[in-house]
Amino acid sequence: MSARPSRRTTAAAPRSATPAKAVAVAVASAAAPAQAMALYEQVKDHIARKIQEGIWRAGDRLPSESELVTQFGISRMTVNRALRELVEQGRIVRVAGVGSFVAEDKPQSTLLQIANLASEIRQRGHDYRCDVLTVERTSATLEVAAALDLRTGESVFHSLCIHREDGLPVQLEDRHVNPRQVPQFAAQDFTQLQPSEYLVRNVPFDQIEHVVDAVMPTAEQAALLEMSPQEPCLLLTRRTWSRGVPITVVRCLHPATRYRLGSRFRADGNPVAG
Repeated sequence: MSARPSRRTTAAAPRSATPAKAVAVAVASAAAPAQAMALYEQVKDHIARKIQEGIWRAGDRLPSESELVTQFGISRMTVNRALRELVEQGRIVRVAGVGSFVAEDKPQSTLLQIANLASEIRQRGHDYRCDVLTVERTSATLEVAAALDLRTGESVFHSLCIHREDGLPVQLEDRHVNPRQVPQFAAQDFTQLQPSEYLVRNVPFDQIEHVVDAVMPTAEQAALLEMSPQEPCLLLTRRTWSRGVPITVVRCLHPATRYRLGSRFRADGNPVAG
């Protein structure tokens, strides 16, 4: 008796749990917010790339909002957001009723060392000038006394200077000096050697403290810096010591649109040259 051939059954392939149409809808839904965000980013990248490539240089006027709206086919609100963020990043400046312009590069000063501002400015090929407004002996306020480890009302030296780059104020230097450490401070001719450079050259120090704050200038400070009191500033407060005794405390106020502070250093804390 011949054996019957066995029947093989093939299991049907399982159907996908999610229909292809549903997947396409889900992908499209997820992509929609990213595409909407990319609209203003597209304008930002377009402008930033032309600045980076040198097609648009510092001071060049950018296309108007209306021109960008037409070029990219997007709303004025979206273009406005792109321009606003470029302003916040310091890439462009906007002048009401005039237009948008490529911003000037802001000089950068170090945070790890005591910068020689005069040398930094001259190395950029610009003219440096220091206007010494005040050199006096005065009574220490509570804040100054605490910074210099003195008693409130104790006598201290005070100097006030404006540092200029190509005639434009870039720093207001408000300094107090411990007379016990620098008794001849007020007798110096600071028209020849500005206070910071005099102290670095003549008074040894072994510790430096730097604290940076974002602040709004007072009306008097804004007038001295020839800026609007509605514009923010960077405030660098520096203290130096010699063998644990404070030498000086100085408040260096910089218009944020004209200056920036930063450093590059190795993992061991030493600055990188160049």
